[in-house]
Amino acid sequence: MSEPQGSESTRQLPVIEKTAENEKTAGNELGQSASAAEYTPLPTLDDGEDGNGRFWSARRIPAAVLALLVLAAAGLLLYDVVAVRADRPAMHWRSSLARELAERPLDDTWVLVGAGVATALGLWLLVLATTPGLRDILTMRRAHSDVRAGLHRNAAATVLRDRAMEVSGVQSVRVRMKRRKADVRAVSHFRELDDVRADLDATLADGVRGLGLVRRPALSVRVARPGRKG
Repeated sequence: MSEPQGSESTRQLPVIEKTAENEKTAGNELGQSASAAEYTPLPTLDDGEDGNGRFWSARRIPAAVLALLVLAAAGLLLYDVVAVRADRPAMHWRSSLARELAERPLDDTWVLVGAGVATALGLWLLVLATTPGLRDILTMRRAHSDVRAGLHRNAAATVLRDRAMEVSGVQSVRVRMKRRKADVRAVSHFRELDDVRADLDATLADGVRGLGLVRRPALSVRVARPGRKG
């Protein structure tokens, strides 16, 4: 006797619920949602060319202050020397200063303080003269030999933030743009964190390339769930 069709029994596959503990363990194993990812910046063709270094600050304010101080001191000293040559008494401040320097020992407190201030001022001027400054300006690639362009770090961070907000599932993004690294912190309110992270990786990598910088910064991306209210 044949069995009627349709009486075949079916088995349901077991359904595995993803608990919070499992989700946390998976996230730690993959390193996608909690740990930062370091991306070595790709080499650019412009790295070895001349004229692609950092912008140098003119430092007009320190230069103007120093020039005014030197001019005032030189003018006052010159006036006093001319007055002495014209048989007039020297100014009181110069006589007092010469007497103090002649009478005070080298280990005197005020002499040491004055020497320390002069040394600190000299070191500060040397640092200003030998460092480029303008750390907030990122050098861009040169499309023309006679044109140089730079991008402010805040502007670069805004561009990357706008690109990150285009990714599905991203609720908010905070981008800190440094000279060699872009630190991205995103909050996702739906979708799997690993999927959001993967999309952010691709989108932000394309965004960094689109900035047109001479030295592409490395990327550090973290994705988390929004905190509980209350």
